[in-house]
Amino acid sequence: MKKSMTLSYEVGSGLYLNITNKCPCSCTFCIRNNGDGAYGSDPLWLEHQPTAEEIVADLKKRDLDSYSEIVFCGYGEPTCELEILKKVSAYIRSVTDTVIRINTNGLSDLIHGRDTAAEFKGVCDVISISLNASTSEAYHAVTRPSFKGVDCFEAMLTFAKNVGRYVPEVMLTVVDIIGEEEIERSRRIAESIGVKLRVREYIAE
Repeated sequence: MKKSMTLSYEVGSGLYLNITNKCPCSCTFCIRNNGDGAYGSDPLWLEHQPTAEEIVADLKKRDLDSYSEIVFCGYGEPTCELEILKKVSAYIRSVTDTVIRINTNGLSDLIHGRDTAAEFKGVCDVISISLNASTSEAYHAVTRPSFKGVDCFEAMLTFAKNVGRYVPEVMLTVVDIIGEEEIERSRRIAESIGVKLRVREYIAE
C-alpha cells in the first residue's frame, strides 16, 4: 500500500474511515467539489480500492480506545463496499467498545439491489443518513443520483425506517445551508418515520 493512501483520519475526538471513493450520487454541495481532503486531512482520493485487510492494518497503528467514535465517512459512500465495511466493523468490535457510526446516503438497497437493512445489525451503533431535502424533486436536484427511473428519495426513507429495527440509533441529516423552512419540513419527515433530524454545518473545505 502506498503512503499517500489515507484510510483513516482524525476529526476532533473521532476517527474517520475512508474505505472507498465510490458513490452513486453527485451532490451539489459535496466536499469533493472543493478540494482533496476534509477537516484538514491528507488527500482522501484513493489510488485503488483498499481491501478490508489493508484498512485493518491501518487501524492496528491506532489506539481505537482513545476515540469518542469511529466513523465510516470519507470521500465516498461507505455502503458501496458493504462487505468490506462489515469486515472492518467486526475487527473494530473485536478490539474496542468505541461507538461506531456510519455516515451514508441511505441508498444501500439500490446500490446492492436488495433489502440490506438487516445486514447492519451489530455493525454499528449509529447510522446517519443524508436527507438533504424535504421532497423527492428537490432531493434528486440536489443529490443527482445515478439511478434512473427510481424514486431514490423514497428508497432512502424506506431504508431509514427499516434499518431502525437493527441499529440502536438512526438519524436523518441536512446541511444548514438549505434554509430554515426546508429544515423544518425535513424535521417533520424525520418525525414521520420515527427518527431524529440532525442539522450539520456545511464545510466548504
